[in-house]
Amino acid sequence: MKLLAPFGLLLSALAAVVYLDDTPPRADLVFVNSGEVFTLDPQRMSWIQDFRMAYALYEGLVRWNNADFSIEPAAAEWQTSADRLIYTFSIRPDARWSDGAPLTAHDYLYAWKRAILPDTAADYSNMFFVIAGARAFFRWRTEALEAFAAQSADLDPEDRAPAALALWKETQRQFDTIVGLKALDDSTLEVRLDRSRAYFLDLVAFGVFCPVYRPAVEGWRVDQATTEAIRLSGWAHVPPPAFADRRFVTLNSATGRLEQSHGWTKPRHLVTNGPYVLSHWRYKRGLQLRRNEHYHSPQRIRSDRIACISIEDINTAVMAFASGSVDWLTDVSVDYQADMLAERSAYENRYADRIKAALAAGSTLDEALAALPPPQKGERRNIHLFPAFGTDFYSFNCRPTLANGRPNPFADARVRRAFVASVNRKMLVETVTRLNEPVVTTLIPPGSIPGYRSPEGLPFDPESARAELESTGWADRDGDGLVENDQGELFPIVDLLYSTNTPRYKNISLALRDMWQRQLGVRVELRGKESKFFKEDLKSGHFMIGRGRWYGDYGDPTTFLDLFKTGDGNNDRGYSNPYVDELLERAASEPDPQRRLRILQDCERFLFQEDVPMLVLCQLVQVYMYEPGRLSGLSRHPRLTQYLWQIEVRDR
Repeated sequence: MKLLAPFGLLLSALAAVVYLDDTPPRADLVFVNSGEVFTLDPQRMSWIQDFRMAYALYEGLVRWNNADFSIEPAAAEWQTSADRLIYTFSIRPDARWSDGAPLTAHDYLYAWKRAILPDTAADYSNMFFVIAGARAFFRWRTEALEAFAAQSADLDPEDRAPAALALWKETQRQFDTIVGLKALDDSTLEVRLDRSRAYFLDLVAFGVFCPVYRPAVEGWRVDQATTEAIRLSGWAHVPPPAFADRRFVTLNSATGRLEQSHGWTKPRHLVTNGPYVLSHWRYKRGLQLRRNEHYHSPQRIRSDRIACISIEDINTAVMAFASGSVDWLTDVSVDYQADMLAERSAYENRYADRIKAALAAGSTLDEALAALPPPQKGERRNIHLFPAFGTDFYSFNCRPTLANGRPNPFADARVRRAFVASVNRKMLVETVTRLNEPVVTTLIPPGSIPGYRSPEGLPFDPESARAELESTGWADRDGDGLVENDQGELFPIVDLLYSTNTPRYKNISLALRDMWQRQLGVRVELRGKESKFFKEDLKSGHFMIGRGRWYGDYGDPTTFLDLFKTGDGNNDRGYSNPYVDELLERAASEPDPQRRLRILQDCERFLFQEDVPMLVLCQLVQVYMYEPGRLSGLSRHPRLTQYLWQIEVRDR
């Protein structure tokens, strides 16, 4: 099968040439990310492409070994108290920021405080609530800001700024008093947990726990002597400038909130402590990284310069790879993806015995493939499918009212159950995605977390689906194939939101529309948006059903189930159920590991048999393109955390 018609092929090739011609000279490693990089602020990250940048630009206290996901030291060693409530991290003495300033315990304390502050509006604030007092502080600050906003309107304008500053100073005092974080000295950070958490170090390896450099984040305007003092001993040893001398943060005198400008993440201002520094970034064009000369372990870094380019059309990205302009595609989601994978299978089948022998002798699969003769017509070896620690789903907007103020039919769990039970997942993976991903009815990929047994969710059952919908008063009363209520009003047109960055979600959305119209008698309208605006609509609740996917961030069921906590930063559904909140809290308080997992299992069962805030479809798979033997250093682990500093292109 041809990948593109000749005219389309020419257009795509020209687009690739024009696009790549505007970039700096070719880097040692060139790859196309799976989506646009939204932010380089680690405390505000929530997308996989952003975290890929986080692990290149920043270094946390610890890191995952991304082959087996054990924990190993990164910027620090650690000790744990006998009751596993206190962790003491010792920063390595040769750790530096990219401007030469020492990395200190104060940098981590400052970054984690940013994440805990409600002012930051971080998606992962809740992840820091394992620290003693963090949740209480978050609530205190939230209530204090609400009270300030209510009172500031009665203040004279000239009194508002001093009042906001006084609240900020009290906030600093409350944080130091309440939260279990303390810099014992420049090189020692003490963390006190609310209760023993077996997965705490796994959390600390996650990108949102990376440090940031306060003078850069806030844009300090200081004299040369102060700058030199910071580079010699660290910013904690100099007094911070007044807010008037901070370019990137302000105190809003009307609300009392600390407001952050994001200019500090631009190449001229960004200071990082990881293997790389940012040298070039243009939104929707790409970014470039170069080796950090101050990084403590230069021998780890396999490429001096890395280019991450943005190519919105995936067909053009495939052409760029075929031309040799790109070394790695991180997401090959073209319409003909399944045909390419079939060509890979044909190649493997022809050499099955040789591959099996090479694997038995200790070779990796990539090494075994690279040693074989080149593919023939109708074969390929440069496309690779990996099972992932993630799930594809569609979210229901569970809020009582829609963004336009109208009543939301999906606020009723019976309606949600009807829409879930009317979906034939098996048909979707066999005939729409054509990747035969493992079908799932619950969110956590079965068998992905040791000791955890996934419950069953709702199966495909159109008869049950129609009965559920009829129980809410919606039925086809006049035989025209559409359901209406007892006043004769048709079921509201369902707004189905999807992202246009890949064909996958348009194709799935079309199939879902047809299933719901056929099985339930409802009208569905598709609304495609590019990634940035799609994300904004999800966050604001401007949808009825919206596509989603979630990759686990750490190796515990809560990395998935916390999405359903009331007020969680990643709870795009606006879902809230006191019973779910209570189960998650009980699990967090349960010291017995097996009993804790059973509580979480009960929680997932309730979520996907009864309340169903989302329609889960299948376990995610990731499809890469690269030449085996030419590109090395990629992890094959399902958690798919790729460290750019590990990756190397050979035989250029």
